[in-house]
Amino acid sequence: MTQIIKSNPIVVDVETQLTFQEAGNDLKKLKVSLAGVYDFKSDKFCAFRENELDKLFRMMEHASQVIGFNIKKFDLPVLAPYYRGNIRQFETVDLLELVEKNLGYRVSLDSLAGSTLGLKKSGHGLMAINYFRQGDWQKLESYCLDDVRITRDLYSYVLTNKKVIIRTGSVLKDLPMEIIIKPKKDKSVSLSLPF
Repeated sequence: MTQIIKSNPIVVDVETQLTFQEAGNDLKKLKVSLAGVYDFKSDKFCAFRENELDKLFRMMEHASQVIGFNIKKFDLPVLAPYYRGNIRQFETVDLLELVEKNLGYRVSLDSLAGSTLGLKKSGHGLMAINYFRQGDWQKLESYCLDDVRITRDLYSYVLTNKKVIIRTGSVLKDLPMEIIIKPKKDKSVSLSLPF
């Protein structure tokens, strides 16, 4: 765990204001309702609303790795319209991408958390959109940070055990997986900080 803290990764999960159908299946039009973060260095969770994303971007710019579940194909494209630079510049660990690469197909966060950690998600993405529309920030934050916590725990499990556990029907099987912890690279430009 000390190696993780020294490298300073963060876990990120994004919830949206709109459904895919409402956004015309365009990820960049989904609009962020809330972004949840876990910072390994401070051992703290935090959440940022749409108008606070500059704080998230500062954390991302200072992180050695940005960890998520489907972060490359969902969270980063959703965040892209809000970021002044290239959102793909960040060193990422996409747990779904690693599972798909090793397994040959995608699995849900709920399924992977259940088989590997014995945990269940607190709901599904449409609930988060409903919480946003109802103005229930407490439930939205709780839902989002629950996903962040599960993703953090999966990441930590893989670092320790070099595997996840996949359920195929009623059979559980080990899927070897490895994550390389990378040190923080110095960036010459911080696009979210004032000049």
